[in-house]
Amino acid sequence: MSEIGEIFDTWVAEGRHTDMETRHMHTAAEALAAMPIESGATVLDLGTGSGYAARVLAARATGVCVLGLDAAADMASAAADADPAIAPLVARFGRLPLATDSVDHCWSMEAFYYSSDPHRTLAELHRVLRPGGTFHCAVDFYAENHHSHGWADRVGLPMTLWSAAEYRGAFRAAGFATAVQRQIPDRIVEIPPADAFPTAGFETRAQMHERYRELGTLLTVGVAR
Repeated sequence: MSEIGEIFDTWVAEGRHTDMETRHMHTAAEALAAMPIESGATVLDLGTGSGYAARVLAARATGVCVLGLDAAADMASAAADADPAIAPLVARFGRLPLATDSVDHCWSMEAFYYSSDPHRTLAELHRVLRPGGTFHCAVDFYAENHHSHGWADRVGLPMTLWSAAEYRGAFRAAGFATAVQRQIPDRIVEIPPADAFPTAGFETRAQMHERYRELGTLLTVGVAR
């Protein structure tokens, strides 16, 4: 088992994987709603985790097949156990066990940056996506979001810290046209009044507002050429 697999299988054993939906679904929902999922589509959820996004994608249209891929076997199994429409896959991101031109769309949230070779991962995604297929990549851990930079130390894994421009450049280098790139604000997290600070790891209300309402989640959408 890979190191990343061991770490996230431990999360499953401790029940921490269920927190993923609580932490991310309120920003993921906006991006997921914009994905052009049609009946009978094959969708890859790269780094499926607890499968919270995969369940939404599977329910979008009739006959949708969602491939819940994760490097952690217990994560993939937990996602599939939660919804029989999710087919579990255990693999590293840089070696996708999928045929060329076999996937209509790919979704990934808070997972892409764990790839040990992100350029190779993008090349693999471009290979398995059909021409015109889309890759929706959502991350909170990115260069402009300085509030997130300590995450790698807390997880204990090497992580790719790209800027928005670096994401666009890497997508282009892999053959994707960048259709959309924007920051999705987190509108659910409550920001206390200024006299309540310091709190929740923030010194000022302005810092917390910046983190959740301005920086939020970086979404990059690539279209396979």
